[in-house]
Amino acid sequence: MKHLFIFLFMLVVHCCYCDAKYFETRCDLVQELRKQDFPEEKMADWVCLIDSESARHTDVVGKPNRDGSRDHGLFQINDNIWCSNTTLPGKKCHVTCAELETDDITKASICAKEIFRRQGFLAWHGWEKRCQGTLPDISDC
Repeated sequence: MKHLFIFLFMLVVHCCYCDAKYFETRCDLVQELRKQDFPEEKMADWVCLIDSESARHTDVVGKPNRDGSRDHGLFQINDNIWCSNTTLPGKKCHVTCAELETDDITKASICAKEIFRRQGFLAWHGWEKRCQGTLPDISDC
């Protein structure tokens, strides 16, 4: 019985983390962003933003912001405005925050593009602090 409990515990722990993804290289990330139809002329900006915000991990949940909100996923999308912390999709991106933390970045990409459309890259503090004027070289990708 003890071994069964340990097996089930390990299975649950594994499944909690099986939906996350880490993009090992910038080129891996660029390939995925191209699949998501991010524009080539802004690709280095998006890569820099993601490096700065989540270090290319899809399952990151940021520390609480001043207002108590948190940022979620690859693009670190805020739950006060853009995603819902319930099981029902909601807020401006019509998604749950959990949907932004999976290995399928489709919904996160759609939401990030909507944020960019409304506010530009300055919506992300990581881009503002680390990317203005200094973008990564992705020419080999």
